[in-house]
Amino acid sequence: MPGLIRQSDIDEVRARTNIADIIGEYVTLKSAGVGSMKGLCPFHDERSPSFHVRPQVGFYHCFGCGEGGNVYTFLQRMDHVSFREAVERLAGRIGFELHYEDGGEAKSDYGSRARLIAANTAAETFFQQQLATPEAQLARDFLGGRGFDPAAAEHFGVGFAPKSFDALGTALKAQGFSQEELVTAGLLSTNDRGNAYDRFRGRLIWPIRDVTGATIGFGARKLLPDDQDKGPKYLNTPETPIYHKGQVLYGLDLARRDIARGKQVVVVEGYTDVMACHLAGVTTAVATCGTSFGVDHIKVVRRVLGDTDTTGEVIFTFDPDEAGQKAATRAFAEEQRFAAQTFVAVAPAGLDPCDLRLNRGDGAVRQLIDERKPMFEFMVRRQLAAHDLETVEGRVAALRSAAPVVAGIRDRALNAGYVRNLAGWLGMDPTEVDRAVDAARHRAARGAQSGSSGGRPGDTRRADGSAGGGYAHGAAGAPGDGRYPANGEASSGADPSIQSPPDLRVDLTSLPVDVSSRLERDALMAILQRPDAVGSELIQEAVRSRFANETLAVVRDGIGASLDKLGSAEWLTIVAAEVPAPYQSLVSQMGVAPLLAKSSQVDAYARGVVIGVVERELVRRKSDLQGSLMRAQAGGDGMRAAELSRELLGLETQRRRLTEQ
Repeated sequence: MPGLIRQSDIDEVRARTNIADIIGEYVTLKSAGVGSMKGLCPFHDERSPSFHVRPQVGFYHCFGCGEGGNVYTFLQRMDHVSFREAVERLAGRIGFELHYEDGGEAKSDYGSRARLIAANTAAETFFQQQLATPEAQLARDFLGGRGFDPAAAEHFGVGFAPKSFDALGTALKAQGFSQEELVTAGLLSTNDRGNAYDRFRGRLIWPIRDVTGATIGFGARKLLPDDQDKGPKYLNTPETPIYHKGQVLYGLDLARRDIARGKQVVVVEGYTDVMACHLAGVTTAVATCGTSFGVDHIKVVRRVLGDTDTTGEVIFTFDPDEAGQKAATRAFAEEQRFAAQTFVAVAPAGLDPCDLRLNRGDGAVRQLIDERKPMFEFMVRRQLAAHDLETVEGRVAALRSAAPVVAGIRDRALNAGYVRNLAGWLGMDPTEVDRAVDAARHRAARGAQSGSSGGRPGDTRRADGSAGGGYAHGAAGAPGDGRYPANGEASSGADPSIQSPPDLRVDLTSLPVDVSSRLERDALMAILQRPDAVGSELIQEAVRSRFANETLAVVRDGIGASLDKLGSAEWLTIVAAEVPAPYQSLVSQMGVAPLLAKSSQVDAYARGVVIGVVERELVRRKSDLQGSLMRAQAGGDGMRAAELSRELLGLETQRRRLTEQ
């Protein structure tokens, strides 16, 4: 094993890596002021974005859960890799050659994320090559029969697993992968005697990639119903250290940018449906991988969608059969987790998007999405369809069934509209329908108070239609004035260099908002975030200045103790390490919170606010000296008075120089 990676290389890789580019592969980031970006935190579920990234500083911090750190910390937390592997991964990304203490080269342990991804990537290449062999004619016929040409297969990385006991295993072992690695990656399975064999045999193969485009698993379809392989029609990679089906969406790597750009995601039910949608121009389509759409999928979608308000759209496509209706019910149960508007698109004649494209063309797929119906309308009509509306008994039963759905609509205007619509669909008096909906709402409220399921628990849509509940945060601004995001309890597993116990932690929201404290806070933020713009000479003057706020004085002292590292890529981490543990999170927050300046003026602002602190100190010292001078003159001490006069002249000269900058 090689020794430790050289610290200079660690610093260099971090300096060359834009942290926003890395985090942006997992979270859709938007501008949050000068040099600051924000998005939905990937470490906890939230409604409003409290996760801030400062690319120039190289740090991120969540004001909701307290998570924070640098680009290495982020990869360690997101992908569950070691620090060493995070450095090696980023070095490989930028083509930087790392050096080790003993002069050796990196050799990752088996089962590490990098090795498992490498094995999956090699398997993907193998499967794609096999698709061109004579044995794969049935697979090519299957694709062609569904309207997918070779170019489409190549675009989606579709391949073929030969009907062989060990073809894949033999090929990958020849490339240096061990049997243990291949079993861990889910590419090989073992029988009762411990013998390994290819998991996928005689099947059409789709590579499943994470949001960054790394291949982490596969989906495979049996090609012949009477195949001797008694496995299921669809077979996926099992749970592995890098593949968790409840958190993976097929096609997200291809759809991610268009989802973020268009604020729309289309959830379909299968691999071929994703292919059909993308080829038809609906490039925001994704699908689950062998499991129903669940809470973890929603978290992934919300981060990519930037789901913070009602401007986004989540569109579900369901088959009209019983399984599709059950899927719709499950989706509706989780609808309140989105801030975006939710819709349902059901194709005519029971066709899924793939069959719809095949039978009616690309335009029909686009029309399917364009003619989507709101989720609430879909569910209300589904309730009505289960009853005979030609009879009084049927209409009453239908009202009782649909009323709880309408009661779950918290937007008052929307609720009133659906009451009128429901009355029209039933042919009943709107007043009678309104009473039934109101009664259903009260039953749901009583059920929620007693802990029973009186409706759709967790639905916290406000009267204005926006999504409530979860975490309440404001936009960035001055702490304590309602504009800084509120801070919550710190998550476990945070970087200890910038975290502190949640019951002791000091944060921005706890600072007073008087003029003096705001000046001191803003000056320290400028020094932490823009040290080059402020300048070392001015920073030295600032840390010698007296601070009225004792908490901020601790941060000032941490900066003063770190001046020999001023300009280092690890500047924020170094300062955080110098302050007591309860103040480390405060340093992290101050390092990422937006500066209150326009982008074109940020450097001038940074110097200006620090000059304000220094000038305040000079005025204070001048006042002290003037008092001493008066006492010296009154006591007849001419020598002391002359010395004090010279000091006063020096202070005034220094103050004028500051104000002229």
